[in-house]
Amino acid sequence: MSSGQIVLGIPKELAPGERRVAAIPTACEKYAKLGMHVVLESAAGEGAFFVDDDYRAVGVEVVDDVETLYGRSDVILKVKEPLPNQTKGKHEVDMMKENAILICFLHPASPNNHHLVYKLRDRGITALTMDSIPRITRAQKMDALTAMSTVAGYKAVVMAADRFSRMIPMTMTAIGMLPPAKVLVIGTGIVGLQAVATAKRLGGVVSAVDIRADAREQAASLGAKVVGFDVPQELATGEGGYAKALPAEWIEKEKEILAPLLAESDIVITGALVPGEVAPIIITEDMVKGMRNGSIICDVSVDQGGNCTCTKFNQEVWEHGVLISGIANLPGYVPTDSTAMYANTIYNFVEPLVHNGQLVLDRSDEIVNSTLVTIAGEIVHYGTLKAMGQTQ
Repeated sequence: MSSGQIVLGIPKELAPGERRVAAIPTACEKYAKLGMHVVLESAAGEGAFFVDDDYRAVGVEVVDDVETLYGRSDVILKVKEPLPNQTKGKHEVDMMKENAILICFLHPASPNNHHLVYKLRDRGITALTMDSIPRITRAQKMDALTAMSTVAGYKAVVMAADRFSRMIPMTMTAIGMLPPAKVLVIGTGIVGLQAVATAKRLGGVVSAVDIRADAREQAASLGAKVVGFDVPQELATGEGGYAKALPAEWIEKEKEILAPLLAESDIVITGALVPGEVAPIIITEDMVKGMRNGSIICDVSVDQGGNCTCTKFNQEVWEHGVLISGIANLPGYVPTDSTAMYANTIYNFVEPLVHNGQLVLDRSDEIVNSTLVTIAGEIVHYGTLKAMGQTQ
């Protein structure tokens, strides 16, 4: 880190369909008060309807050349993981300066991103991931994953309804009653609870599955019929109420229970996740074969690998008469609200790291330790090392 003023870089996102930006003007004002100089790539906020002049009005330097931005930035804030920049013919990581700090949603445990983690390590970049904020009291205002999950659960149901060949609610017509769609929500964390609430508002008959007793109760309180099976809670629930990775034999039991539920469902929303780890595979191809023609699986867990073996990353595919949506980054399709929430959570994450005008990473701090992915040429994120087979 340089001894002078911290330069904070905000590049435009490159992921397909991504319209969010990592900072909004009001957050940039607060970064300036921390002693940071904010540099924004021109048009970075336009997808979420924050224009360059909004940033200039609060003292942000707006630049046209993203390579210049990366070359000057001590700290880089992004929404999604770095990608190849086709215009520059360079990967975003390769444009970062030596010893730069990157903070974004990396989803480092996902096999899709292992090559990126190695690249960050080899380039000497210090990377922190916003999807691993621990669920502790003082981290609540930094919990970007919860904020984005709220949007993802809503958008998953809306997208499924748009693609479904029938209407969702029970509807009286001139030729009689059209039956309501049956919606199954697997995993009732923040994503799943929002999916339950949205599907109920649309008039669907909603069932919900979760391995955690508290999550099942919350789903029932929203009007879902709780189905599935009981798991010993010491196996199911981890620190902060998050789901734990089940042993293999319990995953197999879960698949057995889910198969007939899938066969009865029209729309399935999967959000079964273990924070910082690869999503468990709980829907097999044989289970997909047993579903009705025209039914839909919306795999919200795709950013961490997906819950269904047939899911294709960031694609919608038909398999055995079932539409399987692996569209990634659903919050990017609701950019204004998502950007406002994300920009504030990432500011709340950065602010306590700034001491005497410098960004200081105290690895004894639980929040830093949980989110740190690469530092000093090493991979240190437990969930990532586990997914790579590098832990005991």
